[in-house]
Amino acid sequence: MRTHTVRLLLVLALCAAVAGCGGQRPADRVARDGEAAAERAARARAVAGAWDGSEAEKAWRDGFHPLGDLVQLPEDAFHSDGDKRAYVAGDLVLRGELPTVAPARGRVTWPDGETLGLPLTTARGAYDELARGGGDGPHLTVTGARLGATTLATSRGPATVPAWLFTLKGYDTPMKRVAVAPSALPEPPVAAVREFEHGGLWRLPRLVTVAPDGRSLVVAAGHGACDDGPGVDVLETGGSVVLSAHVVGGTGGECPAVMLEKDVTVRLERPPGERLVLDAVTGRPVPRGDGYDAVP
Repeated sequence: MRTHTVRLLLVLALCAAVAGCGGQRPADRVARDGEAAAERAARARAVAGAWDGSEAEKAWRDGFHPLGDLVQLPEDAFHSDGDKRAYVAGDLVLRGELPTVAPARGRVTWPDGETLGLPLTTARGAYDELARGGGDGPHLTVTGARLGATTLATSRGPATVPAWLFTLKGYDTPMKRVAVAPSALPEPPVAAVREFEHGGLWRLPRLVTVAPDGRSLVVAAGHGACDDGPGVDVLETGGSVVLSAHVVGGTGGECPAVMLEKDVTVRLERPPGERLVLDAVTGRPVPRGDGYDAVP
């Protein structure tokens, strides 16, 4: 409840500020936007400077930190809206046997030959992560599972990762769930700042996906009802990619106190590789889609 209240107050502040911009003369608006951009750039440089070469960066590089969701859907997903709703709600039904014997540890392997051994999640544990629902509506039927592998984008580049491959009734390819847990996040070397400060910065809710060629990222970004949508500035250094989310423009007038969200594609000069993808507000890596690394 406290988080919801804080977010609502921030939206109210954003709406008031954006609505107030409606009567500005063009020159005033340009000057204000320029000052805000300079503040965002200064914060991004501070975040990059704190991480680049730090012990936290070293710990990040040595661990297993996925940049994608731990669940990969069947190639032909989904056959119906009901199936999609069932997946989102975690409404799965088991109509088969799950393996009860598996190695205690799995190994993550990178193209350069580097490997990392990690405890392996059981098939039942992985299934329970997927089947978190329990409603009486549409459901997906799991008929079995086997231990296999998948490829996943990570902070150290693409990796081959152990995965449980769940067979779904009616689907030709399995639903994959990564079978090893991500490494613990290091303590960030820079403190977070409050949202709506430093040039109107907003926290990025999550990293949605990384393009196959690595030259662009898709992130979810928040904005209000009285602006032209979210914008995301990018600062690339040798060790990090710092993303600074903010809102663009404004319509002026009365503004509903609502929080909207939109996917934004961020173009990069080169693939992130082993560089960290950081949020300028939190000073932490941008959370993944499943929220394992989200800031409380």
